[in-house]
Amino acid sequence: MANLFQLLPSNSSNIVVAALLYERFHLQDKKKKRAWRRQWLARRENLGVASRLLQELALEDTEGYRQWMRLDKHQFQELLKMIEPTIRKQDTRLRKAVAPEVRLAITMRYLATGESQTSLAYQFRVSQNLISSIIPEVCQAIYNALQPLYVVVPRTEEKWKEVAQGFNTLWNFPLCVGALDGKRVLIQKPANSGSLYFDYKGDFSIILMALVDSDYKFLYIDVGTNGRGSDAGVWSRCSLSAGLENNSVSLPPPEFLPNSSTESPYVIVGDDAFPLKTYLMKPYPGLDQPDEKRIFNYRLSRARRVSENAFGILVSRFQIFRQPIRTSPECVTKIVLASVALHNYLRVTSRDAYAPADGNENTSSGHHRGVAGVLQNFQAVPRRPARDAVQVRQKLMAYFNSVGTVPWQREMAHLH
Repeated sequence: MANLFQLLPSNSSNIVVAALLYERFHLQDKKKKRAWRRQWLARRENLGVASRLLQELALEDTEGYRQWMRLDKHQFQELLKMIEPTIRKQDTRLRKAVAPEVRLAITMRYLATGESQTSLAYQFRVSQNLISSIIPEVCQAIYNALQPLYVVVPRTEEKWKEVAQGFNTLWNFPLCVGALDGKRVLIQKPANSGSLYFDYKGDFSIILMALVDSDYKFLYIDVGTNGRGSDAGVWSRCSLSAGLENNSVSLPPPEFLPNSSTESPYVIVGDDAFPLKTYLMKPYPGLDQPDEKRIFNYRLSRARRVSENAFGILVSRFQIFRQPIRTSPECVTKIVLASVALHNYLRVTSRDAYAPADGNENTSSGHHRGVAGVLQNFQAVPRRPARDAVQVRQKLMAYFNSVGTVPWQREMAHLH
């Protein structure tokens, strides 16, 4: 302070100003510092949900634990072991870090219920600001840990043939290596985004593209493109689309259809939103079709709907998707990636209560009913297909109406 007086010209007005500045900053130093957190937050370890309710459920109600967390206690511990080194934080002199198991529990509860971060703050005795940083970090850690093991695009002909065998056995569609579908994940309007995420239905969304196997597991996902993009443009920019075009994904060469002398390429199946390709089959457009085409459309729909069912199971389990997600698009992308990885993990490691027990017609038809209004379908766009693709579809149509027929197809084709 003495130096400050020496630098100022020696007149009364400057001396008064310097004195006032000194008094202001000196008094601020003496003010009692605010506590870094509320007292009820400090009692997290003894009274929080994670330390009381989860312990009771783990000991007394195994099914209740699974319903509350979407993981059983063994799966929770296994997942925690995989991601703990990534999400563990160091204690500081002023406060103790939130334990890794609490961070994982917060994230799983958020995905399972879609509760607000404020509600989770009161449940777990963790501040809302901290929760907003915990969720995307843990979601990213979950995806990084599970993706190499459970969300893997087949890279060899043998692996693709295993997928095709599943479709032929369960859904009576030979040489099919996946059901393709795209959804718009609804989000809250991002700040200062203009119309970037504004889609054709008047919502704000990001796009999720997925390839699903016969057992409702996601083989491939692409997520994050803003909802304003056109469906054809999103598909054409996907790495899967490029891989199928140049066959860098190692699809097997064409083979004879079962019990026939007709050779056909391996294909994926999709709806009207996608272009007809030699490797991508879609239904014949329009409702007034002859019986042969109606039967083909039914058989294709029967295989294709596993993707709808997979999305339905995802929404049933992780109800964060029941309403527009109230966070940034970057965080939504991490939430979707983690949810898909967890979905596959649970399909492999547990008996899935959300999935049909087999490929029966009646057990599988209702599992996508909750998807409408939550994950929005792509817009169907008419396109002129290439001649080779038309010929492949005609071969399959002829096969389904001859040696490849199934007893119930004609009746079901007229019901759809």
